[in-house]
Amino acid sequence: MKEKIVEFLKKEVVLVVATVLAVVSAFVIPPSMAYMEYIDWHVLELLLCLMTVMAGLQKCGLFDWLGEALLKKTSKVWQLCLVLVMLCFFLSMIITNDVALITFVPFAIVTLEKCKKERLLIPVVVLQTVAANLGSMLTPIGNPQNLYLYNLSEMSLIEFILCMLPNTAVSFGLILIALFFVKGKGEEISLSTIIYNQTTKERGLIDKRQTVVYLILFVLSLLVVAKIIPVELVLGIVLIVVFFLDKSVLKKVDYCLLLTFISFFIFTGNLGNIPVIRDTLQALVNGRELVVGIIASQGISNVPAALLLSGFTSDYRALLAGVNIGGLGTLIASMASLISYKILANKYNEKKGKYFQWFTIVNVIFLIILFVFNIF
Repeated sequence: MKEKIVEFLKKEVVLVVATVLAVVSAFVIPPSMAYMEYIDWHVLELLLCLMTVMAGLQKCGLFDWLGEALLKKTSKVWQLCLVLVMLCFFLSMIITNDVALITFVPFAIVTLEKCKKERLLIPVVVLQTVAANLGSMLTPIGNPQNLYLYNLSEMSLIEFILCMLPNTAVSFGLILIALFFVKGKGEEISLSTIIYNQTTKERGLIDKRQTVVYLILFVLSLLVVAKIIPVELVLGIVLIVVFFLDKSVLKKVDYCLLLTFISFFIFTGNLGNIPVIRDTLQALVNGRELVVGIIASQGISNVPAALLLSGFTSDYRALLAGVNIGGLGTLIASMASLISYKILANKYNEKKGKYFQWFTIVNVIFLIILFVFNIF
């Protein structure tokens, strides 16, 4: 039991810290019904919808199938690297950066092993991680901080996408340039069909039917994002349908992320009710949202940074850019980056030092370029 608790604490460091901060702040601002007003229930409900639907689609093997279909058309190293990295860049816009990396980093490792290109593991996984973190910033559903700031800012879906499009376009160009430097990019490769969890025959008609159902639920979630239908209705439909379709999917939802949000809502809400701290943070953040968002993300990750800083500024567009670009840099700047690191380290422990080195170098370069782009 003790070992399980220690393992949980190590795995959910952000949740633990957020909870401790919320509890400590409660000694200054005693608990009351006002706490309920701190919490953005709309964001939490929509996040639960999206995480549940993504867990279902992932289990159905839809993303694996898509990856396999694209890889069948590759014959050179550069094409292979392009597919593996761009799968993360573009799909992260829809399925979130976490899900993109959980799905396609193991997929990339298996693929590179099959074609005897293990030397490409580090550059490919590093670029996959960067691609997922940067591609996800284009849409409100790409990552948790986007969903939160999108709802808080009351921007329309089109306004949000147009706001983040310049940074996304520059990021796309930088990734293409980085892929140009991959060694042996002109070499020929031979790939056998890659099947992840089940054979195509084993997936059968049942998974196809489930995939259609999950895609319909995803469309309903998008209608909530577009502010066309209420989230309460869609959340009820999602939970009921998934419970009867495959209730095991509900166990795969990251409830700790929801609890982390709640803890940070309480903490930041309490800070906002302490005049000295509120005035100090407002003076620090106002007019410096981009820089402060980037710096804060390096130490506490970009999701907590967005939750913390959003209460002390009204320039959500600058903060949005700051916390998204701030996902670059340190390994903990975006918690999604830890997913790639852990997957690679578990399979190739001897490579984790070199991976960390190249991850940091590439991230810092991208961070500097995007920061300069935003200030000029």
